[in-house]
Amino acid sequence: MIEQPDIQRPTETDGTTENRIKSLFSRKSERLLNIYFTAGFPHLDDTVTILRGLQQAGVDLVEIGMPYSDPVADGETIQKSNGRALENGMSIKKLFDQLVGCRTDSTGEPITVPILLMGYINPVLQYGVENFCRMCREVGVDGVILPDLPLDLFLDEYAETFRAYGILNVNLITPQTTDERIRLIDAESDGFIYMVSSASITGSVTGISDPMRAYFERIKAMNLRNPRLIGFGINNHETFDSACANANGAIVGSAFIRHLDDHGTSPESIQAFVDTIRA
Repeated sequence: MIEQPDIQRPTETDGTTENRIKSLFSRKSERLLNIYFTAGFPHLDDTVTILRGLQQAGVDLVEIGMPYSDPVADGETIQKSNGRALENGMSIKKLFDQLVGCRTDSTGEPITVPILLMGYINPVLQYGVENFCRMCREVGVDGVILPDLPLDLFLDEYAETFRAYGILNVNLITPQTTDERIRLIDAESDGFIYMVSSASITGSVTGISDPMRAYFERIKAMNLRNPRLIGFGINNHETFDSACANANGAIVGSAFIRHLDDHGTSPESIQAFVDTIRA
């Protein structure tokens, strides 16, 4: 276990804002659209511009990738965006610096859409888990997705810290996850469950296959306590519709990264992309 710095934790009297992910799912349960982009891509200072563009385009949640040199769950598109972001100088500290004030920006439209950070555990450990959770809380991050953080390790070492700062840890399931494990994840989750559509990496799936539909229907029939969002392979209106027929919504990543690279980060461009997914 890595030793954490001595930091004053928030208390029940700190007036913690209700977690925006929980609030979202309390009022909406269908066709939720979660868009992923990599912080620091295409350019170092694009984070808040893209975040604001996605909010204006009406997405339900935003997932910001924390660039990492070895993103094992990601395919070529997101790997390249990670590499470019790191070359641009992006880091966890820089990302937090960019997000400071975005929830209360008096010069522009404050960001109110739920924000999740997605990345890998090593950089978070290097930053310090308690420091990381404290900064998530300070800048208004609502949840975290760490695909290589085992649930058992999270529960043993970090769950208390995450809960103290009101940060949700979103767990993933795949077609290979056993029903017993899914029930445990459902019991220990408090936001939504990330359904990986197939045994693959991001951006490598181009459609919804019959085995994927069978997997979606199996999970749907389990009547889980938590909402479910399907990711990996969701890249157009057809796949978004298929996902929404079997879950509460879907996550789009690689297709949006390619769109940013090809068409830029203007609000009009981002709106056009979101419209093609929801059309």
